[in-house]
Amino acid sequence: MAVEIFFSFLGLFLLFFGGEFLVRGAIVLAERFKVPALIVGLFVTGLGTSMPELLVCANAALSGMPEVALGNVIGSNIANILLIVGSSSLIAPVAFWSRMAAYESFISFLVLLFFYLLLWTSFISRFYGALLLFFLLIYLFSVFLRKNKEEEPLIFESEVVDFKDILVPNVLFLPVLLIISGIVFLGFGSHFLVDGVSSIARAVGVSEAVIGLSFIAVGTSLPELATGIVAALRRHPDVVLGNAIGSNIFNVLFILGTTAMIHPIEIDNRFPFFDGPVMLISAFFFFCVLFFCRRINRVGGIFSVGIYVLYILFLSTSE
Repeated sequence: MAVEIFFSFLGLFLLFFGGEFLVRGAIVLAERFKVPALIVGLFVTGLGTSMPELLVCANAALSGMPEVALGNVIGSNIANILLIVGSSSLIAPVAFWSRMAAYESFISFLVLLFFYLLLWTSFISRFYGALLLFFLLIYLFSVFLRKNKEEEPLIFESEVVDFKDILVPNVLFLPVLLIISGIVFLGFGSHFLVDGVSSIARAVGVSEAVIGLSFIAVGTSLPELATGIVAALRRHPDVVLGNAIGSNIFNVLFILGTTAMIHPIEIDNRFPFFDGPVMLISAFFFFCVLFFCRRINRVGGIFSVGIYVLYILFLSTSE
């Protein structure tokens, strides 16, 4: 058991730093080549911070553990809203976000609603995976169209601001080295984490679905949590919110779509009846807060984190 626990935490360690190295190296490289902030925000920050979830989901699906793959996506979506936004507002109230944040949160809710409907099928086939990736292309295209019409920065452009102060010497091979190191760390980390937690689940009698919803979901969301905390300290509300919203959109359209294309995912009966509704209700409540309110204070943060803690406690006692 001690060996499995060690490799599980080693996997989390490698995933966290692998994601950080990949995103930071890519952003520095993009800045050097004068890549527009929107491109950096969408493809580097958005996709880059989703790489831990992607590799864990793909590894789990190929290893015959679809509960871990789906649990990771659903659990990460719940954690992004309740834990990450809640924790960020505990550090500093999140206030006066742009109207684009409310708009993107509505899109995120629609994406999660479609995902929830998929949970009522027997499995997510390659056809559904291709459909999710097609929706991702439509979404990205719409973002570029809105860029030409909007005067204020989109949330994906705002996210890049927190990486402007990365201090990397003006040597080309250093960001390239960070990117390569990040990819290697992510590969080994996903393998260690999936193997470790599956062994632990079998040893203690906890289902792989619960492990995916809790331990793995929180672990793969650590890059988003770190970004949210830093953004809260710097009083960047659009970064806090865009971090959670963008991650939820990419989790479903990119990660789930790519994973299903690699290997169809069977759906455990618990997901449409309990965890899926928790995810969907959280997303709808999040949208309502962004649309009707202008501030998430520390009381709201306590409430949000408290709900997440109760959810995790229920998972631990529901087996």
